[in-house]
Amino acid sequence: MPFYHKLGKTPHKRHTVFKKQSGDYHYEQLFGTVGFVGMSSLLYHLQRPTRVTEIKGSYSVEPKIAVDKNLKAYKLKGFDIQPEADFLDSRKRILVNNDLHISLGAPQQSMTDYFYKNADADEMIFIHKGEGTLKTMLGNITFSYGDYLLIPRGMIYQIQFNSEDNRHFIVESFHPMYIPKRYRNNFGQLLEHSPFCERDIRPPSDLETYDEKGEFLIKIKKEGMIHEYVYETHPFDVVGWDGYNFPYAFSIHDFESITGRIHQPPPVHQTFETDAFAVCSFCPRLFDYHPESIPAPYNHSNIDSDEVLYYVDGDFMSRNDIEHGHISLHPAGIPHGPHPGAMERSIGQKETKELAVMVDTFKPLKITEDALKIDDGEYYKSWTE
Repeated sequence: MPFYHKLGKTPHKRHTVFKKQSGDYHYEQLFGTVGFVGMSSLLYHLQRPTRVTEIKGSYSVEPKIAVDKNLKAYKLKGFDIQPEADFLDSRKRILVNNDLHISLGAPQQSMTDYFYKNADADEMIFIHKGEGTLKTMLGNITFSYGDYLLIPRGMIYQIQFNSEDNRHFIVESFHPMYIPKRYRNNFGQLLEHSPFCERDIRPPSDLETYDEKGEFLIKIKKEGMIHEYVYETHPFDVVGWDGYNFPYAFSIHDFESITGRIHQPPPVHQTFETDAFAVCSFCPRLFDYHPESIPAPYNHSNIDSDEVLYYVDGDFMSRNDIEHGHISLHPAGIPHGPHPGAMERSIGQKETKELAVMVDTFKPLKITEDALKIDDGEYYKSWTE
């Protein structure tokens, strides 16, 4: 997120001596992206963050592709993904390409035995069910239903859950994820026409510093593999940091929908962007107020992008037979639109209570074996009269 934040203690100048009360030194680490020209933060550790004592091994988490070249609309029943105890084991990658992996997760247990770092991708974890605390080396963030958790690549974290009932919609992005440029001025400040502002962004707080030695297992994802590293010191030994590169939370309930006299196109719902895809939030809002407006979206052709909709809550007025946790995929190359009767039902309606997350990709998505296990098998025929 492009604004400056600071927690804990830091020296007056960067790259200068920073001593502990004992006279020993703190150890500085640049946590940056895009070489040395992207967003970065400077971290100050009690111990060197490089003290590896063992590499236990590695194992593959590459998704298994079932459909490589797809031109079929799918409806996936997301809540049919079975809960699993472990946070990483519960992740099931369902739609993937070289730019992103879309997964579903239903973890039951907090991460207590290991720490995790995704060295490949920024992570966007949408919290559909459950609450807890995201614990990172830069501080903690509490979360609950409706929160997006944005975790930059390379961030070491654990998640503590308050219960076993958790449902997540996850995007791993191999491109940096930003807030759209059109919402920001030349200085990075969110503009008046943005559907949210800096007050809605929740950066880390409650910096917990651990001065511990022992054996600390960190699972690191790199190129489709999980590598198990053992470090000699606790990874959350940061006493202070400052900069622009940090995890944050944003609630979908704080997105202020943009409306008009006639139906507004999907870009008005955009929340995050990359060079390869966009994420949109469809939230409760007043419908169009032209006296003859049709609130339901018009039929449109996905010529340049695959469209993924994750249905969260409310009444999805453009779809028939959609439930919470369902996912629709409308691939590029064929038109799609409201289901039969949806357009007619929408006329005269004043508002919608729908809540959904949309991901539009500019390259085709591949269908995994895990996706086919939760496919309803009939969705592509659902526009017949």
